[in-house]
Amino acid sequence: MGTSETADATSGASGVSGPQGTDEDGSDLSAAQPETTQDPAAERFRTRDVVEILEISRRQLQYWAKTDLIVPSAQTPGGHSRYTFEDLVALKAAKRLIDAGVSVQRIRSSIRTLRKMLPTVQRPLAELVLVATGDVVLAFRDGAAFDAISGQEWVFEVAQLQREIEEWKRSVAELRAVRQPRSVRRPRERYRTA
Repeated sequence: MGTSETADATSGASGVSGPQGTDEDGSDLSAAQPETTQDPAAERFRTRDVVEILEISRRQLQYWAKTDLIVPSAQTPGGHSRYTFEDLVALKAAKRLIDAGVSVQRIRSSIRTLRKMLPTVQRPLAELVLVATGDVVLAFRDGAAFDAISGQEWVFEVAQLQREIEEWKRSVAELRAVRQPRSVRRPRERYRTA
């Protein structure tokens, strides 16, 4: 924890507030910028900042932390959550999966399985690309795609897809050529009836 976190937590915890007061997590409202250091990767974001950046509710964020879906990387001495950029990446990935219709339970299962399959990956939501395709969560790593729960690799040959598209184009062109209306001449009537 940096000195800026300690200063922030003590100013909010001491009951002394600036002209605008403090928010629910005790942070000084006059300080609208995230806590920064020389290293952008070490930047810490308050709960209220995360809520604004990711457009999720404070309650949802707290629930995800409480149920260990995504836990903030740091806490102030006063117990307030601080999120890193990597935490924001994980939160955004979870939000996108949920928006795509993936349940929180399936996301949790995916995380557990990915940690077992890939022991070097500690934070799958931040370290891997996860994509929802229907009820399946695909994880992409090193050019391979696999089911995040079963571990089954999905083989997707781009060259094969290109051949299929070319074949489809040929068949459509042939079908159109066969269906082209030809100008049909009607024979003239030979007999006229009165």
